[in-house]
Amino acid sequence: MASNADAIASPPAPPRPRGWKLLRAALNTRKSACMLGFGFSSGLPFALLIGTLNAWLGEVGIKLATIGVLSWIGLSYSFKFLWSPLVDRVPLPLLDKLGRRRSWILLCQAILVISFAGLALTDPKNAIGMFALIAFAAAFASATQDIAIDAWRIDVADDESPLELLSALNQFGYRTASIVGGALALFMAARMSWPHVFFVMAVLMGLAAVTTMFAPDTERASTRMLHADLGQAGEVGPKARAALLFVVLASWTWALITVGSFMVKMLAPLAPGGKLPSVADFTKAQGPWIIVATVVVPLMVAAIANALKARAIGVLQTPEGVPNGLRGAANHTYAALIAPLAELSGRAGWGVLTLIGFILSYALCYNIWASFAFPFYLDTLHYTKDEVAFASKIFGIFMTMLGISLAGYLFTRIGRFPTVLLGAILPPLGNLLYADLADGGARIDAFAHLLRLDVLAVSMGSSERMVRLLLAICYENISVGLALTAFVAYLSSMVSKRHTAIQYALLGSLTSLVGTLGRGIVGEAFGKYGYAPVFRLTALAGLVSVLFVTLEWARVARNERISRAAQRSS
Repeated sequence: MASNADAIASPPAPPRPRGWKLLRAALNTRKSACMLGFGFSSGLPFALLIGTLNAWLGEVGIKLATIGVLSWIGLSYSFKFLWSPLVDRVPLPLLDKLGRRRSWILLCQAILVISFAGLALTDPKNAIGMFALIAFAAAFASATQDIAIDAWRIDVADDESPLELLSALNQFGYRTASIVGGALALFMAARMSWPHVFFVMAVLMGLAAVTTMFAPDTERASTRMLHADLGQAGEVGPKARAALLFVVLASWTWALITVGSFMVKMLAPLAPGGKLPSVADFTKAQGPWIIVATVVVPLMVAAIANALKARAIGVLQTPEGVPNGLRGAANHTYAALIAPLAELSGRAGWGVLTLIGFILSYALCYNIWASFAFPFYLDTLHYTKDEVAFASKIFGIFMTMLGISLAGYLFTRIGRFPTVLLGAILPPLGNLLYADLADGGARIDAFAHLLRLDVLAVSMGSSERMVRLLLAICYENISVGLALTAFVAYLSSMVSKRHTAIQYALLGSLTSLVGTLGRGIVGEAFGKYGYAPVFRLTALAGLVSVLFVTLEWARVARNERISRAAQRSS
């Protein structure tokens, strides 16, 4: 009765503000205002490094295969959970007095400022290796900054600045940075050199770092709870944990060295008469093994950990105390890499394979070609920087928001899995639309003429050619916005509350893994066969995602039937 009375007495949660109300809410408290600045600081390097940088490379004549390999710097975002325990636990010399989160954020922002300035001072046409090294340092710093900012957002949330508001402000700042690092950067590049654009972006990054100096911070949390979970009787013992952790770290290290060494070979100066290694050959030979090393091996290790616990082999007989030094760091790493997968595989059983397949293949069609969007628009279709800036980064962002809203509506109207399935089906059709755009856009033009959109565009001083681009971007961004929103919602429902942050980061980071690795071979294929045939081929890859979504739907439906039957029998 007391809990019911408390529920009745508790006022309903206020609705989350949107638009300008959201901006006004940000100015009400120090924490929320800083969150807006942190969102901008997080979004600006991602927009520049994963999108805008490739427009520069395409303009100076860098081959698409090389752009594809350079886009592998995006693996920093996919693998950031690997060093998240260090960001969470290790105090930085001299800077730690600023705070456990602020110290890491400020360090990363300083590296980003230096990196953007370094890119501005480096000629990618004559020094692509050094250019790539600086870009990688920037991507690594950006991914590390995201770890610290996400942790800060969770740490400082309170009744005055709830987590929901801080998350919304983070997205608001992030989207604003996407426009600045995308549309504004292209607009500037049409009027000044690319090095000047990146100098301006370095200055903006420096101004964003001012936010860090005013942000509140929290005390270092006790690690007692983490170690208490791993130190309970019946948990895997330290020696077994160390062995399992060694296998996972060795497999991850091999994968990272393999990718890194190939990038060095691909971007190193070419000797007279020499020939660049084939990205396609590397991806065919090593790509599957990289997936095995980064996904399959950790899953197998997680399953072994569960088997050891089930059979009481190598487990703790009595609770252990809180370890220090190397053992404490090993516990953090084990909790980041193995414990979340062990919990998930223990809960889902063999069905975890279906779930991982769903995660790896979802939004594959978008992830695999996103880095080539600017070279495609600018160098192949010959749109101006101003046209691409408006269509891709202003109009496109509004279409993405429309897709996000549509996903929320469909979740309530048709349910979770039908929406997720739509998210698997629609983006591949967008690749077919881009194939038509690459071939001249005859079908897009016919659709525009049917709706009289071409007449409307001409009457407003635009052109049929611009309508063609806007329609393609409209469809893609709505469908991808819907797909990614559906994916995030479903993945959020699958994580355990005990491992929420780490499990979500670990699983979510796998989403772009296959797409990022595939960009190298896709870039080489674009250069060899042209855009249209490759767009049609990548659209077929969407069938893999549809298959895994269907299997996951069947798995969950079966488990729900079994659960209902068990409840009725009891």
